[in-house]
Amino acid sequence: MRNIVRQEVFESSRTLIIKIGSNVLTRSDDQLDQECIRHLSEQIDRLISSGRKVVIVTSGAVAAGIGILGLAQRPASLPALQAAAAAGQTNLMKAWGDNLHRSGHAVAQILVTVNDFRNRRRYLNVRNTIRTLFDFDVVPIVNENDSVSIEEITLGDNDQLASMIAAQVADPLLIILSGIDGLYDGPPSDTNSKLISLVEKPDESLLSHVVAEQSSRGRGGMSAKLSAIIDATSGGESVILANGRAEGILDRISRGEEVGTLFLPSGSTVPAWKKWIRSATRPEGTIVLDDGACRAVLAEGCSLLAVGICQVLGEFDQGASVELVNSSHSVVARGLSNYSSVDIRKILGHRTAQIPELLGHVPYGEVVHRDNLVVIESGRSPQLGTVD
Repeated sequence: MRNIVRQEVFESSRTLIIKIGSNVLTRSDDQLDQECIRHLSEQIDRLISSGRKVVIVTSGAVAAGIGILGLAQRPASLPALQAAAAAGQTNLMKAWGDNLHRSGHAVAQILVTVNDFRNRRRYLNVRNTIRTLFDFDVVPIVNENDSVSIEEITLGDNDQLASMIAAQVADPLLIILSGIDGLYDGPPSDTNSKLISLVEKPDESLLSHVVAEQSSRGRGGMSAKLSAIIDATSGGESVILANGRAEGILDRISRGEEVGTLFLPSGSTVPAWKKWIRSATRPEGTIVLDDGACRAVLAEGCSLLAVGICQVLGEFDQGASVELVNSSHSVVARGLSNYSSVDIRKILGHRTAQIPELLGHVPYGEVVHRDNLVVIESGRSPQLGTVD
């Protein structure tokens, strides 16, 4: 049955970011499911024929490598994981390439690590590569470079990667294909649990639906998916979570059928520069704001001035990404600091006119300028932990 809201969401999209999980792409013996990839490729061809650009964010390299290396299960050690990813990535790309070539589509592999998003220049390089591939009618196939990623620089899961890619393209619709039908109001295995068809304002309360379980092949689970969905929707994007093994799932989504769970944007569309600040940068410190500064930043769209700062946590240099928290230490915004943590401690609580006598100079009137600041509406806890 077609749904007007879903039809509108699909029709308004120009770029589809389709994230496909390991459980969708692999069989029980940890070999790639070629039949599944063939069916998805045929549907992706029809999506492209509708005039849309498609980015495939594919899992499955490690899972495919498990079968190639003859392992009984997903390895626990980092070297074995990297070896499995290296062995499986070739087969994964060949499967996508062979199937999409049958429909006349060329493909290109993009392997990334988290540093490709944290570094602004490399972030723009990824974006520009995707846009140029679109110009040549080539389908970008993106995966995290698990063969070289280490724990400190890993994105952690392809759901977050897909959310970051969605922030780089025009008029995106993020489609996450998983092994379950969507978001349930209880454990999916419980027959009394019901599928939630629509989430109008996604926020941190969604995490209450998470069941403590994880795929044997993937890294994420529902918690990772919902975190990525919250990031995407807070930036003004819509997301559909659906079962990638359901018959004709992408065709049904394109027709506006009520399949899976649709998450509508929880915030207004965020400019690309601020999407990078919000989603791709890693906070290096925390700035605690007084109530007046919180009101100015949240309600009035103002820059953060030194007079409204109560405390600084962590050590960071000028230009670092920082989280702004309220008196309860809930995150209210993220931005790029014009001052180092050392200098902020010298000027916090003082008016801008007093900065020259405190520092000997006044390089900036604002600690965080509003052009380099994005509001975080979830009110979650800061990533750096609690206050000393």
